[in-house]
Amino acid sequence: MKRYTMWALLAALVLGLAGFAQAATEVKMVGDAFVYGTFNANQNFTGWSTGSWDNNSGAYTGAGKQTEERFQIWERFRLRSDFVANEAVKFRLGIKVQDTWGHGTFTAANPAVSIEVYQAFLQFKLPGCDVEVTAGLQDLSLPATAFFTDSVVFGGDRAAALVVNSPLIKDTLAVSAGFARMLDKNRTYDTTTTQVADEFDVYFLALPVTLDGFKVTPWGAVGVAGKAANYFTAGSYGPNSSFADSLLSAGTFVTPAGLRNDQNAYWWAGGTFEVTALDPVKFYADVIYGSGNQSDRKKNQRYGWFIDAGVEYTGLDFMTPQVFGWWSTGEDKSTRNGSERMPSILSNWGPGNSFLFDCSQDLLKQGNMGVNPIGSMGLGASLNNISFIEKLTNRLTFVYLRGNNAAAAIRNLNVLMGSNPYFTMGRDLTVNEYILGANFDTTYQIYENLAAVMETGWAHGQFQESVWGRRLAEKSRSGDAWKVAFGLTYKF
Repeated sequence: MKRYTMWALLAALVLGLAGFAQAATEVKMVGDAFVYGTFNANQNFTGWSTGSWDNNSGAYTGAGKQTEERFQIWERFRLRSDFVANEAVKFRLGIKVQDTWGHGTFTAANPAVSIEVYQAFLQFKLPGCDVEVTAGLQDLSLPATAFFTDSVVFGGDRAAALVVNSPLIKDTLAVSAGFARMLDKNRTYDTTTTQVADEFDVYFLALPVTLDGFKVTPWGAVGVAGKAANYFTAGSYGPNSSFADSLLSAGTFVTPAGLRNDQNAYWWAGGTFEVTALDPVKFYADVIYGSGNQSDRKKNQRYGWFIDAGVEYTGLDFMTPQVFGWWSTGEDKSTRNGSERMPSILSNWGPGNSFLFDCSQDLLKQGNMGVNPIGSMGLGASLNNISFIEKLTNRLTFVYLRGNNAAAAIRNLNVLMGSNPYFTMGRDLTVNEYILGANFDTTYQIYENLAAVMETGWAHGQFQESVWGRRLAEKSRSGDAWKVAFGLTYKF
């Protein structure tokens, strides 16, 4: 009887504390639900898989051995709950369910549990000032102009990080500094009695300056990369890519394979620019230089530039015309002297909702071609926010790009390794290759929070048979890539 009495008292105490917490804490919930179908033809310009890294065999396998599923229905639900103690302190928990109908959670009669935590952070202001601290799994991006969606180095995703934002001069100068742990392979204990360098950490600093008609954000980031971190996890240019594609050089995969140093430094320095002084004509630009592994073997080093610029005219009520371009250094013909492409972590870059790039698509899954903007150059134009009918908006975008990579660099690695995680046809272009792409997107606002969205895309590519082989190049010539996606988006 005493045991039951103790449990009853404990339960009453827990319920009492829960009631007190509920009374003292305000809970705010927002979220979104997307349900949409996607039709894709000739994904990867062939309709075949690009391959993936197999951790068991330690090899890159499967390229061109799987055939696309042309029609899928995707569903995503996200719920973000803010537990607000007061105006200075809150905790956010974000959960997500995402899969295709007939798979995982959405399997008939026997669904699998697949709820994912995608946000979990504490946010507070230091007492007596406006310095804001955010600690935990949070949305994170390095500085970039919104014209190009997000950062080509790291953007549009989440990381476990500590970020401090502080105004220095009100409405004019601020500082943002932070630390993020991107990878930690072994967690508590390493696999041997000696410490293993299995983490990838990034430190960053930005100083946004806002003046009348002009905004500039100089920024820098430093990464400390352990050689034993698993860089074949996480995607950078689509579902089958990894950090290895964007951080390492092609020479890393050439004998002697791997890195020499236990830890290597990466760094990036850049600036974002927005000029609105000539409104309704507005200018945007990003300039970035990045480098990594400079103290390692020459073949493992990577460095390069990335520059983009765009202009738009906002003086029309019924549309916003935009033009844009970019340029990035590419690989030279030698693999032994390292990579001349700027390293990156996880890109989320693309103007005009372009079908070619992983950028601002609402209906994201199977929503783009995953082309790598680094190592290429291109021009494009977009008619954005087209609106002749109330509640109906459209966007039309054209993009042309060419590669800046020497054909010999890609050909040599393909000969040595066959399928490899570094160069992929249709994603990494030689100087003799090009891609044309177009997308036409429509949004109809049924109600304030409910919209019908249609995104369409087309892409045509010209690829070298001497680089990618007869089988892939010939298959790419048999048809262009197409996408049609239609669905409903509800935001609350």
